[in-house]
Amino acid sequence: MWTVFIFATIAAVSAEPTTYYGDKVFRVQPQNSEHVELLKSIDSNTKLDFWVPDSVLLVEEGKSVDFRAEYHVAYDIQALFDQSGLPYEVMIDDLQVAMEKQLNSNIRSVHSYEQYNDLETIYAWTANIAAQNPDLVSRSQIGTSYEGRPLYLLKVGKAGENKNAVFIDCGFHAREWVTPAFCQWFVKEAVNSYGSDAEFTNLLNNLDFYILPVLNVDGYVYTWTNDRMWRKTRSPTKNSNCVGTDPNRNFDAGWCTAGATSSPCSEIYCGITPESENETKALGDFIRSNLSSIKAYLTIHSYSQMLLFPYSYKNALAKDYDELYSLSEEAVNALSSLYGTTYTYGPGGKTIYLAAGGSDDWAYDTGIKYSFTFELRDTGKYGFILPESEIKETCEETTLAVKFIANHVLNNA
Repeated sequence: MWTVFIFATIAAVSAEPTTYYGDKVFRVQPQNSEHVELLKSIDSNTKLDFWVPDSVLLVEEGKSVDFRAEYHVAYDIQALFDQSGLPYEVMIDDLQVAMEKQLNSNIRSVHSYEQYNDLETIYAWTANIAAQNPDLVSRSQIGTSYEGRPLYLLKVGKAGENKNAVFIDCGFHAREWVTPAFCQWFVKEAVNSYGSDAEFTNLLNNLDFYILPVLNVDGYVYTWTNDRMWRKTRSPTKNSNCVGTDPNRNFDAGWCTAGATSSPCSEIYCGITPESENETKALGDFIRSNLSSIKAYLTIHSYSQMLLFPYSYKNALAKDYDELYSLSEEAVNALSSLYGTTYTYGPGGKTIYLAAGGSDDWAYDTGIKYSFTFELRDTGKYGFILPESEIKETCEETTLAVKFIANHVLNNA
């Protein structure tokens, strides 16, 4: 066994945004139980930031692991990997440099569908697109975040009686910036396609789309102002100095069992109760109050290029497994047809890892058959730091998959 001599540093209390100069993102392939234990030992000595899977608790033999290591321990970690024979590669050599390259320009004066927009810009965009397209788009507020920010929801579709609906949310995890970009892109495509694209026009005439561009609004703001790598909400936990709950471990679907923890300092902290967070409660309340019409629930995450369906909190197959598997396969084929992007698909627990308390499992158990989680681009070259140059292609291909699922809902729900 290898002794781990790594010393954690105490972060200075500062109002300055967190920087990541010299931090490296590794991908490792644990081959045996000793490799798994080595990773756990390193993590216990110096806090690693796990990207895939979401926590050291989910590391398994034979499954690749992506994590960020701080610059002052990165070379020691590499030496340990070399010594132990643990296969690894450096995916990102300097995270701060990658972050600075992520944005094409630091000028953020106007809304753009091909750049990352901060929350205030997204808020203004929701108001503008509703005002400019009153026959297709309306905006409502479904709740308020812990820090008092509104949760704005867009309803997109032509007015009609007894229409079924597809619910799409983005921005669950704050650092997954490409996901709010997709929600904005999808609304733009719907509005611009109405009357000119027969398929989209038919969908909007016969279905409503509820679009929540950013669920975790407080966390998203924090990634712009304080820490680009922040994941959770921003609510405090009683008797802990650690802040935030993982909103995608906060639903009543095997809550706080496999792949979640009651430790407030963990990135997969489940919260004090299901829907303890203002944001998840608002989402749950809205879906429950519109359950008769909502026939599909699509939650957009990144990264890994996957299309997942229930279950994630247990290995048992969903009762609609055959239909969901077939639909995910066809949706992935539609997505891949544009740029050849490869996606993995299947039930979450078997395809990646067990993770309890997810919104997709909760939606399915609540009665929404067509419940899916998208994990958008990429597969790790950039991870959460996907450059703005990839927003357009990512959103275009994902729109094809969402339209395919929506057509299936229209014809089968």
